[in-house]
Amino acid sequence: MPLTLTVSEGVLPEGAEKLAVERITEAMLKWHKLTGNKVMTPNVTANVHVLPKSHTFSGGKEFSGAWVEWKVPSFAFNAREIQVGFFKDATDIIHELSGGKQPRDNIYVNVVHTVDGAWNLDGRAMSNEELGQAIATG
Repeated sequence: MPLTLTVSEGVLPEGAEKLAVERITEAMLKWHKLTGNKVMTPNVTANVHVLPKSHTFSGGKEFSGAWVEWKVPSFAFNAREIQVGFFKDATDIIHELSGGKQPRDNIYVNVVHTVDGAWNLDGRAMSNEELGQAIATG
């Protein structure tokens, strides 16, 4: 389940991206009741993009922002309680790690769902049912 964390340069202190990824990953696992799951945990991956402020925009104007985006199977983030709880946690994490400087309304969280069967573990395409069975073993 790849996480993409994108921030304008200066939103987070240099080096805080690593802690942000760790804490956001922990929050995702917590909200899905998968903390410590031996199948799921190593399959939560992440990449970080730190962009010059001149490359980040709101309403067509340069600004400093933070974006937390997940690509997940359609059964993830499907309960309103999970969405509300995780989005708050992710926003709080970025806001806190910015030293309180990044405005909450400039922290964006979203989820992109994949098509059933368009997910893999160990190089094998899996349906939602197969993926759920694999996760249940962890």
